[in-house]
Amino acid sequence: MAERAMRGDRLHIAIFGRRNAGKSSLINAMTGQPVAIVSDVPGTTTDPVFKAIEFQPIGPAVLIDTAGIDERAEGLGAERIKKAAAVLEKSDLALLVVDAAAEEFAFEDELLEKFRRRSIPVIVVANKTDLSPGQGSGWFRDKPCVRVSALSGAGLEELRRRILEIAPSQWEPPFLRDLVKPGDVVVLVVPIDTGAPKGRLIMPQVKALRDALDGGAMPLSCRESELAAALSALRSRPALVVTDSQAFTPVAAAVPDEVPLTSFSILSARQKGDLPALVEGVLAVPELKPGDRVLIAESCSHHPLQDDIGRVKLPRWLNEYAGGGLRIETVPGSAYPDDLSAYKLVVHCGACTLNRREMLRRQELPARAGVPMTNYGVLISFLKSVFPRALRPFPELYARYQHAAWPHGRGLGGN
Repeated sequence: MAERAMRGDRLHIAIFGRRNAGKSSLINAMTGQPVAIVSDVPGTTTDPVFKAIEFQPIGPAVLIDTAGIDERAEGLGAERIKKAAAVLEKSDLALLVVDAAAEEFAFEDELLEKFRRRSIPVIVVANKTDLSPGQGSGWFRDKPCVRVSALSGAGLEELRRRILEIAPSQWEPPFLRDLVKPGDVVVLVVPIDTGAPKGRLIMPQVKALRDALDGGAMPLSCRESELAAALSALRSRPALVVTDSQAFTPVAAAVPDEVPLTSFSILSARQKGDLPALVEGVLAVPELKPGDRVLIAESCSHHPLQDDIGRVKLPRWLNEYAGGGLRIETVPGSAYPDDLSAYKLVVHCGACTLNRREMLRRQELPARAGVPMTNYGVLISFLKSVFPRALRPFPELYARYQHAAWPHGRGLGGN
C-alpha cells in the first residue's frame, strides 16, 4: 500500500515554480486525485503539500507541492519562501514548473542554479501547453524540458518516462540486509517500555525486521529480558544482534563477544546519513568540560516522556561522564538554532523520519560551523562501554577505531 511506507524511505519528488504556474494542477494530474487546492488566486498553496504515491517501477515516492518561488519576501511570503527552501534540502528529484507562455525567467534560473549546486536532478515542466500550443520562449530549448498540460493530461506519460530516467536508482543504502546472508538468523532486541508506542514497534525496529526478510535472513525478536533464553534456544550463533541503544549494557553482557552486535539507531544513522562522520564526532565527548554547550537534535516532535531519552537520559549520562555542569539543550523538529558555532557537540537522533538527503544536510550544517556531531546510538555505545564493539559489523569503521585511544588517558570504554 502506498500510504504504508514511511515518508523518510520514499523518493522525494518536489514540485517548484511561480505562483499560478500550475504546480497544484500538475500534482493532482500526476496522482489522479484532488490532492492540492487549485485556484486562479495567486499564492493559494501556503504550506508544502505531501502526497504519498506508488511510482512504479521505482516504488514508494512522495510528491511535494510548494508555494510559489516568486512570493514577496516579507510577511507570510517570506515564511512561504523559507518553507519551500526547506523542501529543497530534502528533494531527491525536482520538477520546475514553468508557464509555457512565460517570457521572463529570473526566478527559474536562480532555482536551477540551486539544484545544480546540490546535485539535484531536475526536469523543467513547460505547463499549460493547451493555452500556449506553440514552442514558446527559446529559454526552454537548452533545458531538460517536457511540455505538458495538467488540464488535458497531454505529456504526462512523457514526464513519467523522464522521471524514471533521471531518478536515483538507490537513494538510501540497505538497513541491514547487506550485513547478513540468506538463511542467517538475526536477533532483534526490542524493549517494551514507556517509550514503546502502544500496539506498535518504532520505525527502525520495523525496518530492521522487513530488511532482514527482504534479504532472506530469519529475524527473531525478543525483549532483553528473554534474550538469554532466545540465544540458548538457537542451534547456532546468530549472524547479527541488533538492540535498542538504551539496552546496550545488558544485551552486550548476554551476547557472546564473537557475535556482531549493534543498535537500531546506528543502523538508521548509516542508512540515513554519514556514519563515519558521526563516529568521528564522538571523539569530542572526552573533551567536554563544565560550562560547554551541547545540542541534542530530534528530527521529529513527540510528547516528552517521564524518562525521555533526549531530554532526560542523555543529558544525565553526558553530565555523569563530563563531571557535571554541561549546558544541554534539546531541540525537536527540523530547525537548528541559527548559530551552531556556540556548541561543542551536536547529538542527533536516529533520523528515522528523515530521508537521506535531508540528514546529510543536517550533518553538513554543524560541520560548516566546525562543530562535531554524533548520534544517539554511537554516543550511547561509548557512554555504556560498548564502543567499538558496536562498530564491529562495519569492518572498515571497526578497523579504524578498535585500537584508538581517547584523550586524558581514557580508554575506548570496551572492545
